[in-house]
Amino acid sequence: MIFLMGMAITMLLNSCIASFFSYKEVEKISYSEFMQRAAEGKVESVVIDETDRVIYIYPSDQDADKDKVEVYYTGIVTSDTELTSRMEDYGVDMDAEIPKKDSPIVNFILNWVILPLLVFWLLSMVMRKAAKGMGGMGPMGGLGGMGKSRAKEYVPEGSKITFKDVAGQDEAKDSLMEIVDYLNNPGKYRDIGAKLPKGALLVGPPGTGKTLLAKAVAGEAGVPFFSLAGSDFVEMFVGMGASRVRDLFKQAEAKAPCIVFIDEIDAIGKSRDNQLGSNDEREQTLNQLLTEMDGFDESKAVVILAATNRPEVLDKALRRPGRFDRTISVTQPDKQGRIDILKVHSRKVKMDETVDLDAIALATSGASGADLANIVNEAALRAVRMNRRVINQEDLFESVEVIIAGQQRKNHIMSRDEREIVAFHEIGHALVAAKQKNTQPIQKITIIPRTSGALGYTMQMPEEERFLMKKSEMLEELVTLLGGRAAEEVQFGNITTGASNDIEKATDLARKMVTMYGMSDEFGMMGLELPGSQYMDGRPVKTCADETMVKADEIVRQILEKAYQQAVAILRENQIILQKSAGFLLDKETITGQEFMEFIQGTEDESPVPLTE
Repeated sequence: MIFLMGMAITMLLNSCIASFFSYKEVEKISYSEFMQRAAEGKVESVVIDETDRVIYIYPSDQDADKDKVEVYYTGIVTSDTELTSRMEDYGVDMDAEIPKKDSPIVNFILNWVILPLLVFWLLSMVMRKAAKGMGGMGPMGGLGGMGKSRAKEYVPEGSKITFKDVAGQDEAKDSLMEIVDYLNNPGKYRDIGAKLPKGALLVGPPGTGKTLLAKAVAGEAGVPFFSLAGSDFVEMFVGMGASRVRDLFKQAEAKAPCIVFIDEIDAIGKSRDNQLGSNDEREQTLNQLLTEMDGFDESKAVVILAATNRPEVLDKALRRPGRFDRTISVTQPDKQGRIDILKVHSRKVKMDETVDLDAIALATSGASGADLANIVNEAALRAVRMNRRVINQEDLFESVEVIIAGQQRKNHIMSRDEREIVAFHEIGHALVAAKQKNTQPIQKITIIPRTSGALGYTMQMPEEERFLMKKSEMLEELVTLLGGRAAEEVQFGNITTGASNDIEKATDLARKMVTMYGMSDEFGMMGLELPGSQYMDGRPVKTCADETMVKADEIVRQILEKAYQQAVAILRENQIILQKSAGFLLDKETITGQEFMEFIQGTEDESPVPLTE
């Protein structure tokens, strides 16, 4: 690297020197032209070189080409014995100095030997001095501060985040409170001989508050907090990551007691399996991190926190006792956790007294803390658009729909036929769900298009928090998902592309019933697939032979076909309600679940009527 830098600088200097000291153009002319120029007064002086038999001609100010050519030259004509006298007659000076010639060997030594050595020496001195300033990390380690840690330090006075700002993660907070107590009162732990784990690993899905928890620990303990991402260690230069790890721990020990937080540690902590795609720089960085965690002084109360949503890829040496030996799970909040999170975020906005956060929490099952924060913010934005000063319940429910399906597409105009198909499709979902026992109640039905691509949707909301699903409930869920396609066939005798998302969800659910949940008679409790990632939406990993998966595919098809036929049967039995409900939805465009149930109860025995034009 130094050699390439030196050669580049040398070539640049040679170019500059050559352009600065270069002579103007030298041009050869004939002897006759030389004599003519002398006769016209365009020659100021000449130099005769007897050795090379050359006459050097210096033009006078009268020569129009003097700005372009500084020296002309021509050969000596032996027959011209009166050259000197003729030059005297023309007033040409014969006593000019002979031009000096540069030796090619001298030029080569100066430009390509001495100058490069000088450049290399200067570069080495600069890098050596920089390396000393960085704690002796080597010539490349200190160049431009590349080997210095990029951790951002948050001092206690500037950290206002505490456990009061973190909700829905009570179990994780309980595990971290011990770390806070250790940082505040390390003496009582030393007296009894207890040692706090050197590192705690926060694992969980994205958006659940892992980084927020780490900052809250620092805020509660009132100690400095160093924060950086795993990717900050990795550079294109070999050794940079290891240098930054050393510098990070050096800073941490100087500021002890303190907390070091490494976000997305899987960027440097992947398993060293020596397979294709391994990275020497990343592995060197990981090795240095393991060494530093083993070697730093425990009495200085430096706690290492790290976060990842892919714990399965971490190196086993990183999670052994004595390093990251405590794993804290930061999972999706339950209903009460979601209520607490909504309360935390509602403190920052103005809400109407009639807002029911319990209903919002129930409608957002599976949402993370980041999702809930986004829902509250979207509700505040909608309240401003509606020229209101406070957020009401409608704003919150609409923001839930925005997160799920996107904004309403007000300028998206569908034809009458398409609106009719969408209305029957959505009513098909709702009616099939209403005619079964173990389905979730209908919350809302709409045929207003959304930016997610949905031309309409049917929203169901559970009556209570659920953690398990029975096989009967899953089978009825399949029937509900396929109810939209069934309604198209029952009413129009034809099908459309509108059921693509329903088919995708139904196929995924049926496949999991067969391959993961052990709910098929053919395979029983045999697991055919495993989740690809515990917290990420990875593809499932097959754990059986290809022939077995062929049989599983056929079983999945049979389950879906049976569910579809059941949906068709329900809708044929209730075709009067299907037609009248679709007409009601076409007129209203959006109806609530309560309106839908009241409408179908009032039309149980009525005959079918044509749709309203």
